[in-house]
Amino acid sequence: MSMTLRSNRSTLTQFLIEERRRFPGASGDFNALILDVALACKGIAKAVAYGELAGVMGNHAAEDGGSVNVQGETQKKLDVLSNDVFMQRTEWAGNLAGMASEEMEQPYQIPAQYPRGNYLIVFDPLDGSSNIDVNVSVGSIFSILRAPQEVIDSGRDVVEADFLQPGTRQLAAGYALYGPTTMLVLTVGDGVNGFTLDPNLGEFMLTHPKLRIPEDTQEFAINASNARFWEAPVKRYVDECLAGKTGARGKDFNMRWIASMVAEAHRILMRGGVFMYPRDTKDPAKPGRLRLLYEANPVGMIMEQAGGRASTGEVPMLGVQPTSLHQRIGFVFGSKNEVERIERYHREPVSVELTNPLFAERSLFRD
Repeated sequence: MSMTLRSNRSTLTQFLIEERRRFPGASGDFNALILDVALACKGIAKAVAYGELAGVMGNHAAEDGGSVNVQGETQKKLDVLSNDVFMQRTEWAGNLAGMASEEMEQPYQIPAQYPRGNYLIVFDPLDGSSNIDVNVSVGSIFSILRAPQEVIDSGRDVVEADFLQPGTRQLAAGYALYGPTTMLVLTVGDGVNGFTLDPNLGEFMLTHPKLRIPEDTQEFAINASNARFWEAPVKRYVDECLAGKTGARGKDFNMRWIASMVAEAHRILMRGGVFMYPRDTKDPAKPGRLRLLYEANPVGMIMEQAGGRASTGEVPMLGVQPTSLHQRIGFVFGSKNEVERIERYHREPVSVELTNPLFAERSLFRD
């Protein structure tokens, strides 16, 4: 099939230049950092695409019994490779004061041979990596913050506290999706735009300008195997969705679960929906599963900039003050009216024990 380049498409570089024109005093360092991130994502996309052909599948250091990251999760070879690519592509240009990653316990210092800049980046280099070996879409997530002025002025090494900024202070956030096509979804605080990687040009082209999430939806995503651990407001919400037209909501819902948050977020951005990975009682020591700084905050900013809502289930996500670099949190995001409903259910007192017929004994096999 012949492919013709549409001349009216903007490249990511063109888009960023046009955005920069809104700020005549801008130095260009911010744009350069985003372009370095985009280059890192291109490199990771190539490694993901080659998969087993490039020998990058499976667990890291498998011959030694594998390795785990600071989260206690088994690292995949592509986790480690993706983390290295992010560091190598962004550390050298003089735009960063430091960085932090899901795969590193402590903040990463910019090597002494490189100049330091005004920004911090936090990232999940390969979200959904447990899906790599079964060829399900994975992605990278990133958040850009301004370094504290004291760090900029002194040039000192960054410490954990420098990164503990609420999501409202993000300057930019985005994710790359490595699926049938490679996409970069980006917000710089002026809406959300989607770029598709043109494999012939090696350029991200603007294909989805000004994305907006429908306020209403009939689709929800949650890991139903955790139903017995859900708090009552979440049980109530899911029960009402499952009851369909004959229930309190008066309409049928579909349920989705990919177990790759980037893929979940992208589906919701494209057609609406609500994603729930709420706080539950499965592990009382963990107030949630997803990480605040490099998963919930950047995805939350994207959702809010696209007209959706991002929440802990109780309060707005972007207002949460982080207390640690790898802090976990419950996360609910997507179509505005559904997220607000879930927040309202958390505020309302529960007078009866809620049960879910789908997960009751014998469930679908009842007479």
